[in-house]
Amino acid sequence: MGQYLDSRVPFESYRGIAGTRFFVDKTLLLEDVLKAVETDGQKYLCITRPRRFGKSVMANMVAAFLGRAEDAGSVFERLEIARSEWYSAHLNQYPVIYIDFSEVPENCASYHEYISRVLDGLKRDLAEAFPEIVIDTRASVWDLLTDIFQRTGKKFVFVIDEWDAAFHMSFITAEDQKAYLLFLKTLLKDKAYVKLAYMTGVLPVAKYSSGSELNMFVEYDMTVMERFSDCFGFVEEEVDDLFDIYLKTTKMPKITREDLELWYDGYHTVAGERLYNPRSVVCALANNQLANYWTSSGPYDEIFFYVKNNVDDIRDDLVVMIAGEGVEAKIRNYAAVSMELNTKDEIYSAMVIYGLLTYMDGVVLIPNKELMDKFKEFLMNKESLGYVYRLANESKRMLAATLGGDTETMAEILEFAHNTESPIFSYNSEIELSAVVNLVYLAARDKYRVEREDKAGKGYVDFIFYPERKNGDALILELKVDSSPEEAIKQIKDKNYGSRFKGKIGEKPKYTGRILAVGISYSTKTKEHSCKVEVL
Repeated sequence: MGQYLDSRVPFESYRGIAGTRFFVDKTLLLEDVLKAVETDGQKYLCITRPRRFGKSVMANMVAAFLGRAEDAGSVFERLEIARSEWYSAHLNQYPVIYIDFSEVPENCASYHEYISRVLDGLKRDLAEAFPEIVIDTRASVWDLLTDIFQRTGKKFVFVIDEWDAAFHMSFITAEDQKAYLLFLKTLLKDKAYVKLAYMTGVLPVAKYSSGSELNMFVEYDMTVMERFSDCFGFVEEEVDDLFDIYLKTTKMPKITREDLELWYDGYHTVAGERLYNPRSVVCALANNQLANYWTSSGPYDEIFFYVKNNVDDIRDDLVVMIAGEGVEAKIRNYAAVSMELNTKDEIYSAMVIYGLLTYMDGVVLIPNKELMDKFKEFLMNKESLGYVYRLANESKRMLAATLGGDTETMAEILEFAHNTESPIFSYNSEIELSAVVNLVYLAARDKYRVEREDKAGKGYVDFIFYPERKNGDALILELKVDSSPEEAIKQIKDKNYGSRFKGKIGEKPKYTGRILAVGISYSTKTKEHSCKVEVL
C-alpha cells in the first residue's frame, strides 16, 4: 500500500464517515460516475462546490469503492450502490492514485518542495507496486505510467481532491501556478493509462485553463450543471431523515425542523431543488445546538475580499440582500484568486462559487441565517461601507429606542437614513422600504428572528420580531406611507396580529414578555417620519 497508489487513507476516512449517526448515503453517485465513463465516454470529471459541501467525502468514497487497498464490500454492501448492476463489476477493481493537494511537506516554502513530494511519492509507490518492472525513478511519472500500461495493460483511476489548493498558498507564484497546470495536463490529458480522472475543488478549471491545459475535463458546478447536483449538500428528504434520527437518539432535543431550514437551507440546484449546508446540519444535530458552524472557519473580512474593489456599487445591493431580497446578476463560471474583481457580476460570481451567496432564477441572495449573521457582522464592522456602516451601528440605538417607546429618537434615525445619498432610501417600492427597516433594525438580529410579511391573525403584517428568549419583548411592526402611525397600530389591532404570540387556547403562551405594536409612517409631502409604540 502506497502513499498515493492504493492508499488506505480514503477507505479509512470513508468507513469512519459511513459509521456515524448522521451519515447520508449518496453512493449512487458511483453509478452515475461509472455511467459517465463507460456509457458517455466522459472519463475526466471535475466537480466544484463551496467548501464543506461534501467534496472530500465523495472523493474518499470513489477511491474506497474502486480501489484495491481494502476489501470495501464490508462498507458498501449495506448501502444503495450494492443494489446497482454496476456494483460487482467495479468494486475494488482498479489501481487508484489518490492525491489531496491541500497537503504540503513540513516547512514547505516553495512550489518545488510542494510538487516534489507528490512526484517522489508516486515514483516510490509505482516501484513497490510493480516490482517485476524496472522502474527508473529518474524518468517522469507519466512515462513510468505509460510503460506500466504498455507492459501490463492496467489502467489507473485518479482521484484528485482539492485540486485548486495551490492557488491559495502564499508561497506559490503566478509562474508556479502555470507550472502546476502543466503538470496536471501532462499527467492526465490524452493518456491511455487513465481509466477515470475524478477531480474536486472550489474553483472551476475553466477559470485557470484558458488554453488547452485542462479542457479535457467536463465541469459540474452547482449553478450551471444539473448532473450530480443532489450528491453535494443535503436535500429536504435527507434532512427529514436526519432530524428523525436526532429526535430518537438525543435525550433533550433543542432544535426544531424549522430551525434547520432557517439556519442552513437556502442553496439551490440548477433544477431548483433546495439544498442544506451538510456540515452545518450534521454539526448542529450532533451538538444539539444551533451555531455558525460553516462560517466560523473564516472572519467577516472574507466577504470584504470580494466587495472591496467596488464598494460604491455593491453596498446598496447588500442592504437589499440583508432584507432577504434577491439582486439581479449574471453569474459566470469562474472565480478569481489571481485576478481583481471589479464588476458586480464578477464579484457575485465569485461569492456564489465560494458559497457566500446563492443563485436562482437570475438573482443572488443571502442563503440563510448562518450567512445572514456573517453579512450583519460585516456591515457593522467595515467603515468603508460609509452610510451603510453608520446606519448599521445606529440600529443598536433604534432597537433600544423602540423598546423604550422613544419615538422621537426612532424618527430621528429614520430621518438620518432617508437623508443619505443612496436612491434606495427614496421608498419607491416595498422592497426599498423593507430594506431600510431591516438596516435600521440590523442589531435586532442578535436577539430576534426577524420575518417580513409573516402570516398573523387575519392578514399579513410587515414585520414580526420573534424574541430568542421567551421573556423577551415581541415586536409587530407596520409601515405606512402618507398615513399615520396610529393607523398602523389600528391595523395591527384590527387584524389581531398579536395572536401569533399568545398561543392556542389552553396552552401556555410561547412568549411571556410584552407584545409591542410599532407603527411607522412616512409623508411624501413633508418628507417626515412619525412613529408610535403601544403595548398590546
